[in-house]
Amino acid sequence: MTYRRWFVLGVAFAVIGALVAAFAIFYGNFSPRGYVQDHYTRAASRDIDSNAVAYTSNRAPSQVAKDVTGAWKPADQYVDGSGVYLRYDDDSVVILPIATGSVILLERMRTAYPRYHSTVGSYWGWGRGSTVRGGGPGAGK
Repeated sequence: MTYRRWFVLGVAFAVIGALVAAFAIFYGNFSPRGYVQDHYTRAASRDIDSNAVAYTSNRAPSQVAKDVTGAWKPADQYVDGSGVYLRYDDDSVVILPIATGSVILLERMRTAYPRYHSTVGSYWGWGRGSTVRGGGPGAGK
C-alpha cells in the first residue's frame, strides 16, 4: 500500500512538471524583458554601451508600446515626442522612433533612471527598492 501511494504521488509530480515545462515552452519568458526578447529583432549595433540592449520593430513606438503594455502593465509610463518610456520594478523599456519603425531599449532601472532622468523626471515614480525618502514629518527616520 505504501509503494502505491508513492507511485501515485510521483506520477502527480511528473504531470505537474510536464505542464509547467509546456507552459514555459509555449509562453516564453515571464517578464517584460522576456516579452521584448521573444517578439522583436535583436539589433546589437544599436546597443548603448553594455547597459541598454537594443531590439527593433518596423512598427511605430505607440504600436510597440501598446503591445508591450498589453502583455506587461508598467509601474509607470511617460510618453512625449521623443518616445515611450516604460518603468517596471527592475527594468525599463524605452521605445524610440527610427526611420524604419522603432528601436526598443531594455535596461535595468539602476542605469536607466540616471540616463533618462532629464526626460522622465518625476514622471517615473519609484516602486519597491526605492531609496527615495518621502512622506510627512518624521517619515523615514
